Amino acid sequence: MIIGSVSEDKSTEKRVAITPEIIKKYKSLGMSICINQGYAKHIGLSDNDYKQEGVEILKNENEVISKSNLIVQLGIPNDQILSSIKSDQTIIGVLNPYANQAKIENLNKRNINCFSLELLPRITRAQSMDILSSQANLAGYKAVIDSFSLFEKAIPMMMTAAGTISAAKVLVVGAGVAGLQAIATAKRMGAIVYATDVRVASKEQVESLGGKFLIVEGSENLETEGGYAKETSSDFKIKQEELLKETLKKIDIVICTALIPGKKAPLIIKKDMIDVMQNGSVIYDLAALQGGNSEMTKVDELVDYNGVKIFGDKNILNKLPVSSSNLYAKNMFNFVSNLYDTKAKKISINLEDEIIEKTKVK
Repeated sequence: MIIGSVSEDKSTEKRVAITPEIIKKYKSLGMSICINQGYAKHIGLSDNDYKQEGVEILKNENEVISKSNLIVQLGIPNDQILSSIKSDQTIIGVLNPYANQAKIENLNKRNINCFSLELLPRITRAQSMDILSSQANLAGYKAVIDSFSLFEKAIPMMMTAAGTISAAKVLVVGAGVAGLQAIATAKRMGAIVYATDVRVASKEQVESLGGKFLIVEGSENLETEGGYAKETSSDFKIKQEELLKETLKKIDIVICTALIPGKKAPLIIKKDMIDVMQNGSVIYDLAALQGGNSEMTKVDELVDYNGVKIFGDKNILNKLPVSSSNLYAKNMFNFVSNLYDTKAKKISINLEDEIIEKTKVK
């Protein structure tokens, strides 16, 4: 079994799917690995780093695709690479089937097996493969660091002979994995942290991290069986807007992390709410690529709206490519090892396995 991985489009994606530290685990399963020249040079990993672990370095992407049985990536490759994938090969990555439906259908017609890791079920056995959790943890951490760098005041309370500086007040919208990490990071740095989420069950998690949970009066738990947030009713949205508008008057930094898998991000921070925010406040929107949680968000653009800075990050993990690649590569290996029949030395697509059944894009 030969596993291959080719360079991503570095203008949009700096992470890689295979790192040197994971090679020994693949080899322990009897697998060989090949990559193209300069595969991870942009994040400080030389071809020699891979060669030392027994990886074969090929001249270009086409050679890698031609030689591989299994192709592991971050995003879906470009059309030129997709056209060179052959029947019965397998591709695994974050394929985003909702946005790449036509490409996926074409691959399926050519009998190419496609697995998309963002579709992993939220079950205990899949935790070691859960890319959403591993990557969201880093995203939540980095969002706090970057939002604090945009805020032109000190974060913790400071008592000096000249007077006292009040602690910054942070609101985290969405208390999923990214939101909880944002709460923990902001709290460690001395901020006063508030959080809101449509899932009432997240209240205990927020409070365990030292955050103050904002709850809409009379709200019910809007959580799917898989642990994700549901879309809210119009009545809930009105009550939530009233609560947020009043809260935002005293908030210095808002970090938006609310997403609904496969759908447009919920619009939570509307223009009239931003109007009541203090001059110098910051909104950092991690949901920008899915439409944004803030009405004024623009992808990869710093917007100054009446003194409020609003930034929507397209791919915040490009700012932590080494750490995020290491975690992603481990998630990928765990998924591949579940898919691989070590006795038969081949991929075994057992659709009775919930992990395989849910991630196979049909």
